[in-house]
Amino acid sequence: MASAAAPPRPPAKQRPAPLPPPRFTYHQIRKAIHLVCFLIFVALPFTDLMRVDIPNQRFYFLGSELWINEFGIIFFTMMFLLFAVVATSMLYGRMYCSYLCPQMIFSEWSLAVENWLVRKINKKLPKWPVQRKRIASRACFYMVLALASIFLAFVFTSYFVEPRDLLRRLLAFDMHTAGGITGAIVTLVAFLDFTLLRQRFCTAVCPYGYLQGMLGDDNTLLVHYRDDNNACIECKKCVRVCHMEIDIRESPFQIECIHCGECVDACQDVLRRLGRKTLIHYAWGAKGELLEAKAPWYLKFGLRDPKRVAIMLVIFFYACGLYAALTMRRQVLVQVSPVRTELYKVDSAGLIRNRFRVKIANRGKQRSQVKFEPTRLPDAQLLLDRNPIVVDPGQVIETEFDIAVKQFRGSELVNHFALLASTDTEKKTDSFDQTFLMPPEKK
Repeated sequence: MASAAAPPRPPAKQRPAPLPPPRFTYHQIRKAIHLVCFLIFVALPFTDLMRVDIPNQRFYFLGSELWINEFGIIFFTMMFLLFAVVATSMLYGRMYCSYLCPQMIFSEWSLAVENWLVRKINKKLPKWPVQRKRIASRACFYMVLALASIFLAFVFTSYFVEPRDLLRRLLAFDMHTAGGITGAIVTLVAFLDFTLLRQRFCTAVCPYGYLQGMLGDDNTLLVHYRDDNNACIECKKCVRVCHMEIDIRESPFQIECIHCGECVDACQDVLRRLGRKTLIHYAWGAKGELLEAKAPWYLKFGLRDPKRVAIMLVIFFYACGLYAALTMRRQVLVQVSPVRTELYKVDSAGLIRNRFRVKIANRGKQRSQVKFEPTRLPDAQLLLDRNPIVVDPGQVIETEFDIAVKQFRGSELVNHFALLASTDTEKKTDSFDQTFLMPPEKK
């Protein structure tokens, strides 16, 4: 009896072809931005783009030297920077934490250096016992970190003490002045931070993560896990690459998540080899539009509702106001006031004298000459030792002088006149309305 024919086998499912590698990864973007931020951090105190010189009571911002008596502009500047960080959090989530924060940049750098040293020692010294290699890698790491802490402390303290002065203190092992003590403390804090805290600082100390929960809304950019078809293969690479040691699949609103995008790269790298798309994306809100989706430029930029448009307009007008305040300030500040301890004085030549006090502050970077000239006072003599007065950069000159006139027809007890002060560097002339006191005219 003939046997029944075997049923045909179903055709084997063909494995999807791998997807092409992405044009970029968020890891590459972050590291490039980290490098730029590090270079800016090092260069700023040496270029006077932003620095607070505490010993000399100066604040440098975008090349302008602001003095302590210009506290209004200084406060205006600090509030603008604070508002910019807060507005960035509302629009783009914790982009500052992952891309711009110095704590995160240096913490990731210390981890990378530690792992690199471990790999190098294991490769170069394969016959050493494990314990000895661990001690060697740890000792090398601490030496590198000690040097890095000294360098970072020097740069950080340079934001508050002039760099050349600080270098002189460092080379002299200065430990009895504020600059030297501050440098030593910052060095110790940096070393302990990058050996013990690192990313724990973000969840245990920094208040910015807690503030983020109040600033975000349904249109804030965040990292979101979407798996509508149960396509996750449970490789857990997204968990292994996370510096904050969280599982993004549990929730996009975990306070530890800094939205760095490392999990996006990890998921994309694994699934693209299987011909699938990543399950982790940047998205606008928990159920919002994906960042990669096609949309008008203003939506991709984050202007997704009237509130965000208003915020960007406020930042724009705020920046315009700050720019106007910086450009309209005078490089050479002249102040004139009368000295009324004695109303007037009549000298032996019959000249009537009034005394005035002048204060000149050169807030620019060039030597300046200030020339004074009285007007609307007949035949007035300006009794100054030197006119114009030469003022060096950063110098403040305060002096007193007399203006002398003869009794003239039509003079009164109080005579109004103007004292002109012209500055050669700014090519501007200030007019100060003053009063000249005279005795009653004899009849």
